[in-house]
Amino acid sequence: MEVVLADALLSRCGDPCALLRAVCAPLSAERAEALRLLLQRLAAGGTPPGEAEALRRVAWEVALERCRPLLRGGEAAGAGCGERLRLARAARGALRHCVQLCGAPLAARLARDALAELAAGGGAGAEAAVEALAAAAPRLEEPALVARCVAAALALVREEGEGEAAAALVAGRLLPALGGNAAALRRVWEGLLGGGGGGPPRAGRALLALSALADAVLPRGPPGSGPDARLCPRFWRLVQEGLTERDGLCRKRARYLLKRALDLSGGQRAELRCPADGGDESSLFWWSAEKNEKLLRFWETYILIMETLEGNQIHVIKPVLPKLNSLYEHAISGEKGCWLFHPSWHMCIYKRMFESENKTLTKEGILHFLELYETKHLPNSLGFSEFVIGPLMDALSESSLYSRTPGQLMGACPPLGMRLQKFLATYIMLLPEEEKGSFLLKFIQKMTSRHWCAVPILFLSMALAYIPACKVLGTEGLHALRDVLQCTMITHQILLRGAAQCYLLQTAMRLTHVEKVSLPEVSSFLLSLRPEESLRRDTILWMELCSWLQVNDRCFRKSTTSDFEHQETTSLCQYVCSLVGEYLKTPASETGENCLMPDWFEAKLVATMILLAADVEQMRNKHSGKSNIEWIELETFLNPLLDVLMKLGSNAYIPTLKTDKSLQLLLKLLQTCSLKCSNTQDDGVLFFIWKSLMMPVESILEFVLRRLTTNELSTVGDLDRCDLYLDLIPEIVNLCLQVSWKKVPSIKNFILSLTNASIRNLQERNSEEEPKLKEQIKKVASMASLTAVCEIMHRKPEAHLESLPSVDALKRFISFFQFNEVLKKPSYIEEKSSLCEETTSQGWGKIVARYVRDQWICLRFILNSFPTLAQEYEETSEMSLSTDERSRKFLQSALEALTILPSDQVLPVFDCMKVLVPKLLDSSESLCIEAFDLAWKITSSLSNTQLIFWSNLKAFVRFIFDTEVLAVAASAKGQAYAKIKEIIFKLIDMSTTKTGVFNVVLSHCCRSWIFPTTDERSALANAFLNAGNYCELITEACVFGTVFRRDQRLIQDVHAFIENLGEKCAANVVTESTNRDDHYVRICAIKFLCLLDGSNILHKMFMEDIFIKLLDKNFLCGTLDKVFQAGFGNNQASVKYFIEWIVILSLHKYPQFLNKLWDCFCYDEEKLKTSICTFLSVLSHFDIILQNTSEKKPALKKALIVVLQWCFNHNFSVRLYALVALKKIWGMCRLLHVEEFEALTPVIESSLQQVENMHGTGNARRNWQRIQDHFFFATFHPLEDYSLETIFYTLPRLSELAEDEWISLSKFDRFTDVPLPPAFQWYHSRTELRDLKPSDWSQQDMGSDSAETDSQTEWTDVQKKIIPWKNSTPSLDLEMVFQDRAAKLGKSNSRLIVVASLIDKPTNLGGLCRTSEIFGASALVVGSLHYIQDKQFQHLSVSAEQWLPLVEVKPSQLVDYLQQKKMEGYTIIGVEQTAKSFDLTEYCFPEKSLLLLGNEHEGIPANLIHHLDVCVEIPQQGIIRSLNVHVSGALLIWEYTRQQVIKQKQQK
Repeated sequence: MEVVLADALLSRCGDPCALLRAVCAPLSAERAEALRLLLQRLAAGGTPPGEAEALRRVAWEVALERCRPLLRGGEAAGAGCGERLRLARAARGALRHCVQLCGAPLAARLARDALAELAAGGGAGAEAAVEALAAAAPRLEEPALVARCVAAALALVREEGEGEAAAALVAGRLLPALGGNAAALRRVWEGLLGGGGGGPPRAGRALLALSALADAVLPRGPPGSGPDARLCPRFWRLVQEGLTERDGLCRKRARYLLKRALDLSGGQRAELRCPADGGDESSLFWWSAEKNEKLLRFWETYILIMETLEGNQIHVIKPVLPKLNSLYEHAISGEKGCWLFHPSWHMCIYKRMFESENKTLTKEGILHFLELYETKHLPNSLGFSEFVIGPLMDALSESSLYSRTPGQLMGACPPLGMRLQKFLATYIMLLPEEEKGSFLLKFIQKMTSRHWCAVPILFLSMALAYIPACKVLGTEGLHALRDVLQCTMITHQILLRGAAQCYLLQTAMRLTHVEKVSLPEVSSFLLSLRPEESLRRDTILWMELCSWLQVNDRCFRKSTTSDFEHQETTSLCQYVCSLVGEYLKTPASETGENCLMPDWFEAKLVATMILLAADVEQMRNKHSGKSNIEWIELETFLNPLLDVLMKLGSNAYIPTLKTDKSLQLLLKLLQTCSLKCSNTQDDGVLFFIWKSLMMPVESILEFVLRRLTTNELSTVGDLDRCDLYLDLIPEIVNLCLQVSWKKVPSIKNFILSLTNASIRNLQERNSEEEPKLKEQIKKVASMASLTAVCEIMHRKPEAHLESLPSVDALKRFISFFQFNEVLKKPSYIEEKSSLCEETTSQGWGKIVARYVRDQWICLRFILNSFPTLAQEYEETSEMSLSTDERSRKFLQSALEALTILPSDQVLPVFDCMKVLVPKLLDSSESLCIEAFDLAWKITSSLSNTQLIFWSNLKAFVRFIFDTEVLAVAASAKGQAYAKIKEIIFKLIDMSTTKTGVFNVVLSHCCRSWIFPTTDERSALANAFLNAGNYCELITEACVFGTVFRRDQRLIQDVHAFIENLGEKCAANVVTESTNRDDHYVRICAIKFLCLLDGSNILHKMFMEDIFIKLLDKNFLCGTLDKVFQAGFGNNQASVKYFIEWIVILSLHKYPQFLNKLWDCFCYDEEKLKTSICTFLSVLSHFDIILQNTSEKKPALKKALIVVLQWCFNHNFSVRLYALVALKKIWGMCRLLHVEEFEALTPVIESSLQQVENMHGTGNARRNWQRIQDHFFFATFHPLEDYSLETIFYTLPRLSELAEDEWISLSKFDRFTDVPLPPAFQWYHSRTELRDLKPSDWSQQDMGSDSAETDSQTEWTDVQKKIIPWKNSTPSLDLEMVFQDRAAKLGKSNSRLIVVASLIDKPTNLGGLCRTSEIFGASALVVGSLHYIQDKQFQHLSVSAEQWLPLVEVKPSQLVDYLQQKKMEGYTIIGVEQTAKSFDLTEYCFPEKSLLLLGNEHEGIPANLIHHLDVCVEIPQQGIIRSLNVHVSGALLIWEYTRQQVIKQKQQK
């Protein structure tokens, strides 16, 4: 209508120039739109020759004086927002038509002005400049100007930060315009893909630009002279990059470009091949007319998979994954064994899956990829190796992927772990020999390139260890493995850490090319393994390492520093001899007294290599059949060390560094040897080393005594030496006790002298105000020496050191010592070296804390060894204090110590408080409670500090739950008793978030209650009384369940897997079991209860008390009566079976209570409806119940009467249970020949016979057979199956309880803190029951999963929401059919247009039609008017199409249609989630709004998004990704209508 009016106006007006000027002034929105329409008609219709020049002048004037200012916003400054938008759009259209009328001169003028504005700065003028360039671009002819325009456009596309809007504007306006200019297009193409001066833009921006230029670079017409994107490798790399971008819009644009290229190639049946990229043999893209259909099928499958992955919902994606297998069938040539399609396309799919937010999808993708090499014979590709080391390993770093599948048993290897092993082994074997080493090196280095969690690093290490042996790793590979070992040390999971170390050592032995590595490099690697976690002498791993060293001896690369010519010794022997010699050499420059302590690394290295070489020698001698081993090599290793040690006592001039190194090596040898757990007499190496080291004992003791008691230790650095000497003393004592008691007198003399000298040093008083450093260090060393003496006497009572005279002096000294005495920081006026040491070594605060801690260690020894504190010393008034007063003073000092000591130093204070508190609970209860509170505060504050928490918790538990503390508190029943109860529940509460806390408490209590440390009878009774007084611990433990978080559950599963490996994994042998699994709480309580003796009065009373409290704890409040009441609950299967079992066992033992069972059948049916089957199940074991009854006939008679009435119940399940019970009871009646029932015989037997002979295929016969075969009725025996395994493992498993609740017997075996007696008989289930598989008779058969049939052309197995791209080839003819039925009614005055051309489901279109009509939309645009004939459309539209204007715009015509509507003043609104989307609740709709709805699956295509003025998204709260398109459209239509209604009301 507007066009008709414009043509009429121009035909009536004789002077179009005057008409244009008249319309221009003043220029409102309506006039601007009229101006645009008039210019459009003039540009389209042509002008007479005489008027052309005048018209061009007017157009020039309109463009520069009207349109340009309007675009800048100058003339529209006073208008409202909507008015300004209409003016700007009309001016943009008018400017374009002005350029059409004026040609290249105006285009050049506009371009220069716009470029100048862009150069001056962006801001508000940038949009106007871009619009001017877009209008001018098609008519530009000057090459320089074209180049400048292209450069400006690319600069805006590249601009980061706030440049997103400018880039979208350029893509939507300027680039399509430049695409129409051949010269400009070539420059744009080179700038986007070649890089040009500013480099290529990032993928997202480049794809935005290419989507806008799709018609130019992928034209649908015949091939032209312009660039063809399909022949550019950089274009395809960009598309692949876009397919895996995290931004959904970027991925959509990449898919759009791929579809366009495929659509074009398929339609043309082209013959083309993109040049190879980077020397790869296969092309990134090619097409052949001969294989047109096959190519279409491949790419259709590919795009389906990529689009389905956008759904991010596993139930939608999983059916599509088998299609991935068909891609490989198409992609690999069976004849040539090479890739037909570049493998990088497949990698895009996997990378997209790996980076999914849905971890289940990520796991599926990883498993599918790893399975490839088991099922497909894929050709080798460099891209695959890079992909494995890159995206695959990045994805494998997620710990949650290694969880068990629901059907797997605890302790099984997770699927990903197994698949990873097979994949890596297969992949390495298929690689060419020359590539194996480089791939594995990169793989291992990747394991060090990020912070890996414990679980992924473990399974990657395990996969490496399972690679078949091959010599591929050299020095660099060994260093990389050592770096991985450093990574494993980060985790606090000791078992996992140790297991990973074991696997990495096995990897080194399997994959190292020994001729490329030297023994120093091997030994350096071995030192990264911790002996307390993995590599220890009593493990299979150590023997494997010795065997590997023996086999490869003389094969290692020669080391220039230790290369000897002697051929009679092996290279390992040469290396170790050289190593020991070099180690003990002392450089002349480092022989001073004040030299720093050497690092322990070398000592560990030398000690480890000595033991390894000795074991290799022993292994070699055994293989050669030698019976008498002379240990020649081992003696050679030890002689240089023994030479130094023998001289220590007599030669005072040995350099300090040399003494330090020799003693370090001695200590490491003794400590490493003491880790050996086997009998020393059977270990020849160990026994020879010990025997050799006995020789210099006196010399060592003399040297250590001199160093510790004279003034030789004078600096802060010397405290490290003090620690070295004191660590040696217990090892030497142990050595003497193990090998030869002849040296014990020397030990005693040493202890005597050391004790007396240390006491003298500590009793000295400083006369000066400012103490000197040397004096303070002497005191610290002396207190540390006393501490070492106390620890030795405590740990080695067999040495009888307590009889020494010095012990009495030590007792006296400690008893009256001023505790918590701190050492004043000395003034550093002496030598500068001391100051340097103080600042570089431990600070003075740490030294003081150590000094105070040592005081409490000494007091702990005195309190434990001499319970009655010295009262005989009465020399001063202070010493004459009573024992209670002295204890109170000690406890007050202990509280003070807790406030000043660091948290990792308070253990000895806790131990002292354990002795002191019981003596003071009666007289000083408030002080004891203060001690409880402070100790709990310290312990609970450390709950997030893994390294020191557990040791502090154990010390805290030993203190609070000491037998005597508990007994004294319980006897008084005062505040201390209540405080301990409070702490119990705090600990239980902490255990719900920190697994293992309850385990520590319960294990300690159960051991101390049932196995007290003293043998006195009274102590045993008193200890067990605590169990009754604090029975909450046992009751809570009995019902304590697994409370794992998901990450904790994963760690527990992996722990179970490692433990199941047994001795195969050395970490299981080496690491100490922490028993922190939540199951161990119940196991401990169960074992404790199993150890109780029914003949012991105390035990019997405790059991009764526990029984009643446990009943209260769950669902009962009495004794046996309430057990029956439990049956009335609607219980789950596992609970039901246990209730039935308890009832059967109770009635078996106490048949006099049978009437209570009959009473349960007397309630009305309403109460019995959820429980009658329970009581009928009890009757099915009636033979067990009556086993101890002499009068069985009356009971059978009652049972028969009860059961028969339930055989006629209306409920089928009840009838089945009743028939099972009837069958059992009637069998018993027949055996006993009960005469009273003779009359019933025909009836009952015929009924049972009829049940047995049920015919037909219905459920009745099947369910009757199932219930009879069910384990509870067919196999389970209530008496013979009474065992721990049945209760805690077999029955929960058969009743299909969650696996977390199963407790296997292996866990009972592993938990050794509370051992069961060897004669314990109730342990195993019967084999018949143990071997059964879960099968509840009431469950329906699960349908068998038939193999999915894969079709290349049918998609019936896929949830497909998209229209195949090949069927959507658009028509080029623009055709619009307007319907005016509603207009005739004068019904709608809305300015809302709903565009649904992208929607292809008739149901959605029908619903939208109905919604649009109801809310008065001005038009509904559809892709085809044929939809209105569809029955589904009509069913949902309910005739709305008769009252609503319908417009047909095909998807291919949408760009032009949207541009047309923009010029008419419409705001184009898309329903799409993007980074810049507006929330629907916050967006204000313009009156002239065009609502563009996306496709059901894909949404709005990438080539249309940059034509949108605004994106609106609907706020969501749920998990599902998106709404149905009809629902989304309806919400926006209603919101538009609501806002317009409010505006109209406000205007009225």
